[in-house]
Amino acid sequence: MDATDEKIKTAVITGHHPFDVPAFQAAFRSLPEIDAYPQDMEEFAADVGGRRAEYDALLFFNFHQQTPVAPVLDALEALGESEQGIFILHHGLLAYPDWPLWADLVGIQDRSFDVHMDHKLKIQIADPAHPVMRGLSDWEMLDETYVLAEPDADSDVLLYTDDPKSMRSIAWTRRYKQARVFCFQSGHDHQAYSDPRFRRVISRGLQWAAGRL
Repeated sequence: MDATDEKIKTAVITGHHPFDVPAFQAAFRSLPEIDAYPQDMEEFAADVGGRRAEYDALLFFNFHQQTPVAPVLDALEALGESEQGIFILHHGLLAYPDWPLWADLVGIQDRSFDVHMDHKLKIQIADPAHPVMRGLSDWEMLDETYVLAEPDADSDVLLYTDDPKSMRSIAWTRRYKQARVFCFQSGHDHQAYSDPRFRRVISRGLQWAAGRL
């Protein structure tokens, strides 16, 4: 097998929220296990070349607020029809607030929220035996936090915090139809992107979602 075939081929899907592009790209370029293909949601939906099914995982870092229409609707309604991994990062958790499909994907039905910027957050390990968590220990990180409802009982929490300026769950896993889903609240700007623990969760979360862990 070619070395490039062993990497997790990942569509990194953005849109409707500004972010620090160089710092975000640097985080993915630092992960030797991940082969990232950044693209806007409209590019993902258009699927020029017909290669969308070839991705091992899809990472959603978008913030669209209107319920989608075709062709985006068609692309997103196909999620979970295969074992293609799904990773929902930071403000991607808050996308499509009135769309039941996205609520089911994330595992939170009421996604109304409050936000705290540049907050020093202590992140703790909830499930040290989970393959994504191996090698990690508790850490502190400056990031934007959300006060948001907790994921439902079908979700398994891997990272948590007791900080009152954040929802308790920081990272959790779940199933959506045939797909593994990894949700990660963190990831606002370079303060998170440059943190080696944040990068490790991204890498191992994508590996897990793609069925490699």
